[in-house]
Amino acid sequence: MAAGRLRAAWRAAHAPVPGVPGWARIAAYAVPLAVLPSGLWRLPLVFRDGVGFGERAYIVSLSVVSELAAFAAVGLIAAWGERFPRWIPRLRGRRVPTPAAVVPAALGAVVLTVLWTYAFVVVPAGVALDGEPVPPDFPTRAGGWETVIFYLCYLPLLLWGPLLAAVTYAYHRRRRDPRPRKERRDR
Repeated sequence: MAAGRLRAAWRAAHAPVPGVPGWARIAAYAVPLAVLPSGLWRLPLVFRDGVGFGERAYIVSLSVVSELAAFAAVGLIAAWGERFPRWIPRLRGRRVPTPAAVVPAALGAVVLTVLWTYAFVVVPAGVALDGEPVPPDFPTRAGGWETVIFYLCYLPLLLWGPLLAAVTYAYHRRRRDPRPRKERRDR
């Protein structure tokens, strides 16, 4: 019974608000799914010999934070992206200003698109993102099934930026003020 109520509350919180196009709903739900394989690929690294506690914490944190950041795209179609939650003092229940959501989401989309496109051009060439040579045992250089699995898990990250850009565009279009520009200035 409690699980049913929890499931219903989850659906109500993350369901698309009226006016969200179907393609934007699909794109928003696809963002966390595009990020998930890379996080799952990283997690077994925690159990390798020679990996210290700090490195383990970093790997797990990177996977969790990446997934949470990706899940924020759902806020661009759900009610929790329209109004501030009740637990935020002074803002509770107020409408989220459109630029407060659109600007960071658009910047994130640009950064993610550039980052992952760059990564897929440079890393296979044998150079890490920091400019240092990639170690010969790195999955992109190892060859065989490890390389195939690495690319299958990381290739979806190429979609993160463009999907976020599309959902951001839909949010902006849906939330923009319908009044003519002159009328908005006179206010």
